[in-house]
Amino acid sequence: MPRRASALLVLASLAVACAPSRARLVAQPLAPGRTWVSPLLRDHPLAGRIWDVRAGRFVDEPALVAALFGAHTVLLGEIHDNADHHLLQARLIRALAAAGRKPAVAFEMLSVEQQPAIDAALAAPGVTPDSLAKAVQWAKSGWPEFPLYRPVFAAALDARLHVVGANLPRKDVRRAVMEGEKALPPSVAKRIARLGPPSPAEREALRKEMQEAHCGELPEAQMDPMILGQRARDAQLAESLAAAGAGGAALVCGSQHARLDRGVPAYLAGDGGKVISVAFREVTPEGREPAQYVEEDEPEGLPYDFVVFTPRAEREDPCKGLREHLRAKKAKPKAPPAPPSSAP
Repeated sequence: MPRRASALLVLASLAVACAPSRARLVAQPLAPGRTWVSPLLRDHPLAGRIWDVRAGRFVDEPALVAALFGAHTVLLGEIHDNADHHLLQARLIRALAAAGRKPAVAFEMLSVEQQPAIDAALAAPGVTPDSLAKAVQWAKSGWPEFPLYRPVFAAALDARLHVVGANLPRKDVRRAVMEGEKALPPSVAKRIARLGPPSPAEREALRKEMQEAHCGELPEAQMDPMILGQRARDAQLAESLAAAGAGGAALVCGSQHARLDRGVPAYLAGDGGKVISVAFREVTPEGREPAQYVEEDEPEGLPYDFVVFTPRAEREDPCKGLREHLRAKKAKPKAPPAPPSSAP
């Protein structure tokens, strides 16, 4: 579940080291010196380096931008509360626009039902990232505080790129979880059917993902319905990208949605047009080589075209609040049943 960020961020630009074999993307706030925004493991040897998964080698920023330029659809997979991930997303969107591409910028954080509000805000004189955030009621959305995402919206608005609400509305996700596939919008159900059911290994990986996302507190009976909800989101994100038109699209999303094997790209298969997936991955103290970042549910290796390594954001245990809420809910005494009403 997305967490709110607690600190306002300084709008930042990014710089790249000169030597191609050691190229690094580095967050550079508007202050003397070069630094990252995320505070942990800034000096890690992988921080800022770009790994080309297919080629099995590090590449520089121009090589990454050239690959993205040649794609119809670009996925920029983030960790939601890492400020550097959003700064890097913004840099890549600006680079594409500067090179002559005009993709729509689609957001997992905005739903398709918000598109009229988005379009009205974009058409208003003097639109800004903050006026757009107000139009979509970002402050009530449950996503991290808007300053983290401001650089991405600023990049889109500065380049006059269309902003797209790409996700399935939460009410539709809830209906799918409660009622099953019959409650899905037809276009979403069609993409899910076209892809087919997940393999046993994929289903097990999705079950593990659901348990981790819910801190091990998800009841067994809710597991498969929640997996359907996740698949419905991916299918709707794919549907939104497919509708972006000839200019293509760049999707700002969580890194799980950007996975080539079972994320949004899998639901785009068969649509035509090249898809490139970029994941921003936080470094770990022990991980000195890209191969050390392959997870148990990634049997074929890192499931992205490119991985950009970054420092780690400082965060509290995301499960602490959920477990406290569940304990309080269990401890709360149940109200006695209401007496039957009198006959009139």
